[in-house]
Amino acid sequence: MKDDKDFYNARNLKNLEKIEYLKDELPPFVDEYFLGIENQTSTLTRLNYAYDLRIFFDYLIRKKFRGKTVRDLTLRDLESVSSTEIERFISYLSNYEFHGNFESCSERAKARKLSTVRALFKYFFIKEKIEVDNAAKVSMPKLHEKEIIRLETNEVAQLLDCADTGTGMSGHQRAFHEKTKTRDVAILSLFLGTGIRISELVGLNNDDIDFSTNSFRVTRKGGNRAILYFSDEVASALLRYMEEKVEDKDIPENEPALFLSLKRRRISIRAVENLVKKYSKIVTPLKKISPHKLRSTYGTQLYRETHDIYVVADVLGHKDVNTTKKHYAAISEDIRRSVADKVKLREDDEN
Repeated sequence: MKDDKDFYNARNLKNLEKIEYLKDELPPFVDEYFLGIENQTSTLTRLNYAYDLRIFFDYLIRKKFRGKTVRDLTLRDLESVSSTEIERFISYLSNYEFHGNFESCSERAKARKLSTVRALFKYFFIKEKIEVDNAAKVSMPKLHEKEIIRLETNEVAQLLDCADTGTGMSGHQRAFHEKTKTRDVAILSLFLGTGIRISELVGLNNDDIDFSTNSFRVTRKGGNRAILYFSDEVASALLRYMEEKVEDKDIPENEPALFLSLKRRRISIRAVENLVKKYSKIVTPLKKISPHKLRSTYGTQLYRETHDIYVVADVLGHKDVNTTKKHYAAISEDIRRSVADKVKLREDDEN
């Protein structure tokens, strides 16, 4: 438990340092805003707000407050921003320049940035620091449902086989693969067998695993602890990896992390993303598979087996079942098709 707290405290501290750094690119009044929402938001949420707001205020000094710097902007300036100007900002995000780079935002990214701007205006309006909340007059952009990308059952088997045998790899990749294959199979098995989030996976420690009940402790979003369970197949992959670790004398005795890099330190999120990408490009080159897509694969299979969206929401750690429905209810067509002939209107004619 102490190791978990140390891990998440270190991550929060890193996020706080990034927020402090970004404040130089934000108006002074944003500091008051972050202080006001501190008890209702995580450091990661505020960091994402900071990233979004610096693009918004960079736009304003380019288009509306020419001659001013971002640090010159005041709440009076914020109040003067019209709903039409905010709408133009959302349109601008389709193709914009920031720090010399040209970027573009998806529908969801636009919606997130508008949500950030609306939250800022709402905060100062409620605090009576501005007299009008023009951001509230801007409608959220309509989001078109994206196709859910996931692995089919045969592709799951092929992915694990690839990680296990190195099939399809170059000679150079195979040499590297021999050092990591047991770990990689354990990681992929855990993703595909439990639907764990990548942040939860890299945060796992050795003593979080309990093979007597095939379960593990995980720290979910918001810091809540939960117990998840895994199959014998996943247990076998984890045991092989942990037994291999016991034989590795280069691992420091005080290293608590379950999954380690070749440097014998806790594996990073980026490293896990890269290993998923490496194997999936060999098995399913036309699908862009990420750790989150492996989580979606598990959620989809669980829904098909249970037909219970509430079970899927609970196992995946969704606070709102509507989040689960949005991601997995599309496969309910499979279920509707399978029960189409279950209700009989007339008895079959036996004669």
